[in-house]
Amino acid sequence: MGRERSQSAMVAAMDVLIRPPASSDRDEFLAAVHASRELHGEWMQPPDTAGSFDRYLGRSRDERMRCFLVRLAGSGELAGVVNASEVVRGHFQSAYLGFYAFAPHAGRGVMTRGLTAVLERLFGEEGLHRVEANVQPGNQRSLALVKRLGFRREGFSPRYLEVAGRWCDHERWALLADEWSGSAGKTSVRDEG
Repeated sequence: MGRERSQSAMVAAMDVLIRPPASSDRDEFLAAVHASRELHGEWMQPPDTAGSFDRYLGRSRDERMRCFLVRLAGSGELAGVVNASEVVRGHFQSAYLGFYAFAPHAGRGVMTRGLTAVLERLFGEEGLHRVEANVQPGNQRSLALVKRLGFRREGFSPRYLEVAGRWCDHERWALLADEWSGSAGKTSVRDEG
């Protein structure tokens, strides 16, 4: 399946759908970000203006990015975001994973199922060998999520990423394709087009 066709595919994992962001998502996305400010707090700085959303949308079309919105299958409601950045091919076949939920969906298993669908895509259709997630040590929900999905801790990086204007420590967690079981949910592909 070509990149254009892949970008229009919607993947269902139990009751969650994933698909790439589109310009038609802007208003709903920005409303969800604003409603989730307390949830994201010091951990996350998602696009929160029309301009920053448009820049995110532009980056999502780069060959080194795979961006997905996580939606509830029944209602289509926006529940979270998963981004695979710096996708490197050749002998590396790797990417960095970033993710966040939107209120009121945090802590309900939605992101477990959304990340499961994305990992199925990354290790399956995309053929990646390794995915790395960097999580701030105090972010207990995100740490629990990567552990639940089988990631293993590889190390600690002081002042690794700038978040909200400050350099933050991060734990490095990774998962290899041959370690992935996909046990959090089976996936199937539905084409929107």
